[in-house]
Amino acid sequence: MMRLQKFLANAGVASRRAAEKMISEGRVSVNGEIIREMGVQIDEDYDTIEVDGAVVKNNEKKYYIMLNKPVGFVTTVSDDKDRPTVMELVSDISARIYPVGRLDYDTEGLLLLTNDGDLTFKITHPRHDISKTYVAEVTGNITMDTILQLRRGVVVDGQKTSPAEVEVVGATQYGTKVEITIHEGRNRQVRKMFEALGCIVKKLKRTKEAGLTLGHLPLGKWRKLSESEVNMLKKIEAAGEKKSSVPRRQKAYARKNTKRTTAKKQVRKND
Repeated sequence: MMRLQKFLANAGVASRRAAEKMISEGRVSVNGEIIREMGVQIDEDYDTIEVDGAVVKNNEKKYYIMLNKPVGFVTTVSDDKDRPTVMELVSDISARIYPVGRLDYDTEGLLLLTNDGDLTFKITHPRHDISKTYVAEVTGNITMDTILQLRRGVVVDGQKTSPAEVEVVGATQYGTKVEITIHEGRNRQVRKMFEALGCIVKKLKRTKEAGLTLGHLPLGKWRKLSESEVNMLKKIEAAGEKKSSVPRRQKAYARKNTKRTTAKKQVRKND
């Protein structure tokens, strides 16, 4: 038995979050009955699951693809503004794959695509602290103080970012080339971090994600991940599961007790 949204993700229909949206929209049925609530348990050996009237079977081969995305492509399966999508760059893959996370329209570089919805969910979930490295060509005066502020975190949209790993790696026609590694996935985060310090990103390229490196993959081309790369991703996934094995309520209780203990010690000290 497994939850319906996990079955849809494992079958390559969509990522788990997208599958949950499909369910809430009434597009999914089990044995002819439309399901709208989350957490319904199904038995894939006996139950008939349909999406938009088409039967779904969980026997699809898993694909793990690295694409060097060019600027000018939307990181979605389809676009209501009729802009080019990254799916056009992998149209020769017969399997129904989809992007893992997003890469902005005006950003190029490493993008993962797969039909493994369960792994997609775990890689993109904030609790797994997945690192992403970018090379930014930046205008403005990049001083050591600028670098130190980025390393400490800057306020973006009213919230301070987590500390970043930052190094100046060269100069370009625009000014300075900076390598920056972040562990969050906020909208246009790298650009906004530099803008908060008075600098403008003219060109941005993602070179690493989740331990994978873009390397010399040509712009607009894709390749399958090697077996060792796939295994590495699954180890990250497993590590994330292990890291989060303590229930949130239990963690909160532990923090609360720690505060109480500290307070008691302070009282005794004052006495």
